[in-house]
Amino acid sequence: MTTSPARTDEFDDFVNGRGRALLRFAYVLSGDAHLAEDLVQEVLARLHRRWDKITAMDNAEAYVRTSIVRQFLSWRRRRAYREAVLAEVPEPAGLDAPEHRVLARDQMWRLLRGLPRAQRAVLVLRFYCDLPDSEIAALLGCGQSTVRSQAARALAQMRTMMSQRGAGDDG
Repeated sequence: MTTSPARTDEFDDFVNGRGRALLRFAYVLSGDAHLAEDLVQEVLARLHRRWDKITAMDNAEAYVRTSIVRQFLSWRRRRAYREAVLAEVPEPAGLDAPEHRVLARDQMWRLLRGLPRAQRAVLVLRFYCDLPDSEIAALLGCGQSTVRSQAARALAQMRTMMSQRGAGDDG
């Protein structure tokens, strides 16, 4: 299949204009820079063939983000994907110190990594992308009640992990 120069130019413009935002989105989903790059690259490679149809839609970027989420969720079935925590978090700094914000962000990443993929996707779409439950449900292809229950389970599991971490070690 040959690619028209117009389609290639439109696709290149999209990737140049929105590529970094898509990469950040994939990074928040996966928690891994290399995996995020793989996700975005694989999705964009697949969508390039149908770019004319995708740009004819109302919101091409929303379609691409949906594809990234679905690709992220499906990799569990296709690959032996494991995330490993490599270092322990040091003692928390004072509340006003910039180090505290970094440690809090690190703790949040660790908590997100401990969640199942679907629950992590729901939290990322809700809190990072600020989407309502109806849009998350449409994006994930499930009901709004499923989105709410996944979010509730994820937050409960994160609370449990935090309390275990606080009781089990000093970090």
